[in-house]
Amino acid sequence: MLRLKIVSPERVEFEGEVESVKVPGSQGNFEILNNHAPIISSLQKGVVEYAGKQLSILGGFVAVQKNEVSVCVEINE
Repeated sequence: MLRLKIVSPERVEFEGEVESVKVPGSQGNFEILNNHAPIISSLQKGVVEYAGKQLSILGGFVAVQKNEVSVCVEINE
């Protein structure tokens, strides 16, 4: 399992355990699974998918290290 934390300037959008996270990376969409290699990537406008939920974003960043995924985004409301 991955520990996922999604934050926006306004609040913590989600914090918990998930099996995977799909994000709209600058070079294309990619999926983060358990034991993913460490990575830091910028995100473009699109949808973050996790735990059966979808979050529309304008952009942001994602960092992965030791099964911890931190996503800092601007929400598309």
